[in-house]
Amino acid sequence: MTVLLSGGSGFLGSHIAEQLSLAGRRVRALVRKSSDTRFLATLPGVELVDASMADRDAIVRAAAGVTAIVHCAGLVKARTEEEYYRVNVGGTENMLAAAVAAAPGLRRFVHVSSLTVAGPSDHQGTPVTADTPPRPLTAYGRSKRAAERVVLAKKDELPVTILRPAAIYGPRDREILAFFKAVQARVLPYFGSTQNRMSMVHGADAGAACIAAIEADVASGAVYFIDDGAVHTMAELIEAVEGALGKRAFLRMPLPEFLVRTVAFGSELYGKATDQAQMLTRDKCNELFRQWVCDGAPARRDLGWEPKIEIREGIRRTAAWYREAGWI
Repeated sequence: MTVLLSGGSGFLGSHIAEQLSLAGRRVRALVRKSSDTRFLATLPGVELVDASMADRDAIVRAAAGVTAIVHCAGLVKARTEEEYYRVNVGGTENMLAAAVAAAPGLRRFVHVSSLTVAGPSDHQGTPVTADTPPRPLTAYGRSKRAAERVVLAKKDELPVTILRPAAIYGPRDREILAFFKAVQARVLPYFGSTQNRMSMVHGADAGAACIAAIEADVASGAVYFIDDGAVHTMAELIEAVEGALGKRAFLRMPLPEFLVRTVAFGSELYGKATDQAQMLTRDKCNELFRQWVCDGAPARRDLGWEPKIEIREGIRRTAAWYREAGWI
């Protein structure tokens, strides 16, 4: 089996590539010239292909002879909404063109979307399901929803599966790193309430779910949420990180939304002045103070997949990796 993988140099993609390599499967990983490919280069059976998400011809060539395609590349921050759509939707269209070229021998096109497409849970933290009408709150979420529509439009032509992971964390993740560093410094600002509920999944488990989706005999166009099977609170996450680091954040500061939005506005101004995409924007603030809980039971039932890493063990492994890598 040869799997064409987009986003292989990213956090989730690196876990997918690692597990496929360990299983003796060949991986054709699409990377950009600017991608950090040092980890991928250590994996046996991984071939690096220089192709951006905008280069349809190169992507189609890379798909020749592949058994499956896993598409997890995408922008999580952008300078404009149009930029999100150009990469997240346009890139998906190009990956689908490659899938059509690889058909009829293609086993499955696995599209990695996001929980943000569904939108947040209600004030009680009720899990959203695949039947919940999508209501994305940000430009990123809207672009991922538009990408899903592009995939679903091909469901009668190609075997496609859509996965919506919850918050992914684990070794090599730079997004949650700031949280660990804050606890390490014993000063922890956080958004919302410590009782806010959320779904999470370890990167290794999320990668395994993507691989399981290749083999699963499910209806084309099926949509699944991916989580670790538990519902967590911010208080639980703080306690797990403190336990893993052996330090307590003595100063815990809930940040008021108006203050975060003010800082976000400053971040946007800096981004415009430097022509750089910023993670913290007023648009992103629409997500930060909500509860994000999903129902991952259908994925566990239909994909033949089970998460193996519970939150405390996952946080412990993440902290150990950060220490070894010199990130904390």
